[in-house]
Amino acid sequence: MNSLNQIAFIMDGNGRWGLKKKKSRNYGHKAGVKTVQKIVEASIQFKIPIISFYVFSTENWKRPSSEISYLFNLINIYFKREIQNIIKNEIKIVISGRLKTLPIKIKKILKTAVSKTQKYNKLVVNLAINYGSKNEIIDAVKKINYNSQKITESQINNNLYSNLKFPDILVRTGGQKRLSNFMLWQISYAEIFFLDKLWPEFTKKDLKKIINRYYKIKRNFGGI
Repeated sequence: MNSLNQIAFIMDGNGRWGLKKKKSRNYGHKAGVKTVQKIVEASIQFKIPIISFYVFSTENWKRPSSEISYLFNLINIYFKREIQNIIKNEIKIVISGRLKTLPIKIKKILKTAVSKTQKYNKLVVNLAINYGSKNEIIDAVKKINYNSQKITESQINNNLYSNLKFPDILVRTGGQKRLSNFMLWQISYAEIFFLDKLWPEFTKKDLKKIINRYYKIKRNFGGI
């Protein structure tokens, strides 16, 4: 049976879901946070070691400032409210992305969450915030050059934002069939599942179906 080290999620469709419910895009983002919580709980139950969420991309700065502020406020509220439950459940928080350019308030709360949970390993939750895969690869190469090291696949692996095992599964909700600059290096051999469901509609049952399908896939990694 295939091993399962990590599942990564492109959580597409929050804004569209909010509009579909005749509410605002921000209403959809708030509902999306609840889905994240459900998937975190399901991942613990299914004993998935690592999950990654594409929270905010480097391209998302093009969105209206009011929507960006709301998204960052959701992150702030979530960690203030849930940090004790995260610790209680022995969840380790990892952040991937260019954090230097984030608002000071968000940087502080993210760093606090990372610091308070670094000793745990029941589940690793990797949050890609101000993340772009092309930037990640560029930053990795710059680090290698700065240290005068030979650029190899192994060196790039070791200098990515997060030193985590690569995803075996990538899930994208929302009906779009593209990677949107997410983990381009890491998902080179991931099994990709595109779903028409919008992210707030994604359930524990959907996750279980994907995992069951994954275990039935013959993975050759270029072989026969």
